[in-house]
Amino acid sequence: MEWSEAVGEAVRYMESHIMEDITMHDVAEHVHISPFYFHKGFSMLCGYSIAEYIRNRRMALAGEELITSDVTVMELAMKYGYDSPDSFTKAFSRFHGYTPLAVRKNKTMVKTFAPLKLTISLKD
Repeated sequence: MEWSEAVGEAVRYMESHIMEDITMHDVAEHVHISPFYFHKGFSMLCGYSIAEYIRNRRMALAGEELITSDVTVMELAMKYGYDSPDSFTKAFSRFHGYTPLAVRKNKTMVKTFAPLKLTISLKD
């Protein structure tokens, strides 16, 4: 499998398991590449680690859910894998620039982080 195919398959895998407790090792195993080399290759091609990609996608989804539903911050924290509303609020604020309550109260826009689409073009 070429790197572009491996990264594409890894992204599909991560997206289909985004709400599960997946790790870099799970993703690398899925594409049949050593975790060490896959982590290096993914980071080099994409600009961030697999853990950062998963965290950013989850925060974007949490922000979207926060503004489109009445779910509580506690429910969002648990759903997106955080042990407490405080740790979720800290991560949410770091990603979006606002606390979840400020976003909900002021109808503040949240950041998006769309799934990766990798295109490689070689030119002479």
